Amino acid sequence: MKLDFNLSLEKVNQQLPRFWELSGQKIRSIESTFDTGKGAPVFTEKGTYVTRGWTEWTQGFQYGSAILQFDATGETDFLEIGRKNTVAKMAPHLTHIGVHDHGFNNVSTYGNLLRLILEGKIEGSDWEKEFYTLALKVTGAVQATRWTTIPSGGFIYSFNGPHSLFVDTIRSCRALVVSHQLGHVLQAENDKRISLIQRAVQHLLSTVRFSIFYGKGRDSYDISGRTAHEIIFNTNDGNYRCPNSQQGYTGFSTWTRGLAWAICGLGETLEILDQIKESDYSDVISKKDLIAELSQAAIATSEFYLANTPVDGIPYWDTGAPNLHRLGDYLNRPADPFNGFEPVDSSAACIAAQGLIRIGNWLTASDPERAKTYQQAGIQLASVLFSEPYLSTQGSHQGLILHSIYHQPNGWDYVPEKGKVAHGESSMWGDYHARELALLIQRMANKEPYYTYLNCVPA
Repeated sequence: MKLDFNLSLEKVNQQLPRFWELSGQKIRSIESTFDTGKGAPVFTEKGTYVTRGWTEWTQGFQYGSAILQFDATGETDFLEIGRKNTVAKMAPHLTHIGVHDHGFNNVSTYGNLLRLILEGKIEGSDWEKEFYTLALKVTGAVQATRWTTIPSGGFIYSFNGPHSLFVDTIRSCRALVVSHQLGHVLQAENDKRISLIQRAVQHLLSTVRFSIFYGKGRDSYDISGRTAHEIIFNTNDGNYRCPNSQQGYTGFSTWTRGLAWAICGLGETLEILDQIKESDYSDVISKKDLIAELSQAAIATSEFYLANTPVDGIPYWDTGAPNLHRLGDYLNRPADPFNGFEPVDSSAACIAAQGLIRIGNWLTASDPERAKTYQQAGIQLASVLFSEPYLSTQGSHQGLILHSIYHQPNGWDYVPEKGKVAHGESSMWGDYHARELALLIQRMANKEPYYTYLNCVPA
């Protein structure tokens, strides 16, 4: 990625009125046409959001988007869309024992609503606050039950089963952090009390120790900052077996959305650690050592992203995708979503941009030069994403950010032209994280309260 330090936060902020105008049009279109009785909207085909019954991990992004739209614009009809649908339709996600996505679905909805009340942006009765609080307590505890013990601690296992650690879950485990900070614990057999923050910290450590590489020779493809989508463990003894991938090319290449999840999850975790009592997790690790491990991982993944992404910062879907060589010197020119060999994934850029800004903000005091680099990278990514050909300007298209990829190995993504790769479509997670990115930038530029998910917990 090539950085231009002449592009300012304030300049990108000037792009946001158009972004939010288009965003509102997309939200209203989906709300008026999509039949949630058939499932959650996942990605677009020919510009229309459709479902894909793998797991219902995207519904919280649908209604969370409306809540973020209200937060940014003050338009109350979006608050009503988000609040009404959260109350009416999100309850099954609170007790869904079959997924690792509680932080995506429920912190994006119940969490954002409680955050707005505590920030004073909306009024909420005591009962409404208690309702959202109880929901957040429940979701963190339910997610924490998906637990596999390993010699060095444990992890929240993916929907593939107890052997499977997904890099994605580094961000979704914020459900456990919120639940703990709201005073909740998980109770097991014989009323055994299980600390949610200790499980969250153990999961974070398992992710940075196994899903992220540091160039120390663990295997032949151990390149610093590389991530594996899935790590496989022996469930009999908890020992590490091998890297794997579900949505990437292989376990020995880097699926760029997984890389982006790591960057984003690490950034938002580092910046909230001062709000968590060290004594609550010190049985697992000291705060000093935790920060050391998480910051090492944050820097390694951020550096890998910058080094392995085209000059405009939009990545191809996997850094080891088999036909990338046919694109020639693709890293030294802007990404081409219309090429005939490998698709880009704009949703990875939406996710990574926020993480880069947050990591940069966190590093400001300790490493100002690196902080400036990461902040600038995130700002530039936002500028590219909030412009054509990535910003969806056609009123008939329900997606907000174009050229997102869901599952290249399974061939689920719509290919509109013969001889071209999948392009021109959007995803619910890409659109939601673009809105989070825009809200973060808007609040920073306007000197408003800093946007963080932990604002849903009383100070």
